[in-house]
Amino acid sequence: MEKLEKLKKERNAIILAHNYQRPEIQDVADFVGDSLALAMKARETDADVIVFCGVDFMAESAKIINPDKVVLFPDETAKCPMAAMVDAESVIKLKEKYGYDVVSYINTSAAVKAVSDICCTSANAVKVVESMPDGVIFTPDENLGNYVKRFVKDKEMIIWPGFCPTHMGISLKDVLELKKKHPEAEILAHPECTSEIIDIADKVASTEGMVRYAMESKAKEFIVATEKELCYRMKKEMPDKEFYPVKNAVCPTMKKITLEKVIMSLEKMKPEIKLSEEIIERAREPLEKMLRIGRG
Repeated sequence: MEKLEKLKKERNAIILAHNYQRPEIQDVADFVGDSLALAMKARETDADVIVFCGVDFMAESAKIINPDKVVLFPDETAKCPMAAMVDAESVIKLKEKYGYDVVSYINTSAAVKAVSDICCTSANAVKVVESMPDGVIFTPDENLGNYVKRFVKDKEMIIWPGFCPTHMGISLKDVLELKKKHPEAEILAHPECTSEIIDIADKVASTEGMVRYAMESKAKEFIVATEKELCYRMKKEMPDKEFYPVKNAVCPTMKKITLEKVIMSLEKMKPEIKLSEEIIERAREPLEKMLRIGRG
């Protein structure tokens, strides 16, 4: 992609892509990873421009961490449905009612982060909740919240009833059918999956955690219970192993970003993520706290 490389050089730009992005986006990205890895990379980059290929909350997080950089988001309609399930006003009311600190999954808007005490990702959610002094209000993913409760038994958790439609759509029947076809395959599951999937998994982890586990495992076959595009990255990095995606495990929002849109965003320097100084200031602290905790 000569044109893209030329534009990147001219703009001093870096392309960050989530593991669920289309294969052609992963191929041109400077870095591919999960929410936490991307947030860390965004903080470390020397580039003047970050082209964020993911969904809205991820691009906002990159802007919050890098207020002086230009953050381009190639398709403004790529909005995470889970993040849209919670709003700042409701979180404030819950906090007033219970008096607990708010732990917000990174899959939330900048406005929700701004009223939270700390953020977390699926990779470090257990570690973050364990670090809190008292009970917590956990937003917005109920499945991730219930997964955390398996490990943190000494704290009350008020869990917001949100969910990821893609992970909720991964059925036990489909996973078991794959297991029947590939009996030697280990089952990898994302903590946004339902408890019945988590119960039969050999490993529950963030997407980055799944990649690491597959690399270290002696197994040669894996059933991957998360968005199917992670299998593309895993096969690329581990060509000697086999990865089986679950039927219909597709995030349509992640697929909105195309190569053409990435090129156009660098040509026109838009759409650009813009947030008020107040939101950036208030949302940065919970994100920075999360980054200091690092991986689980």
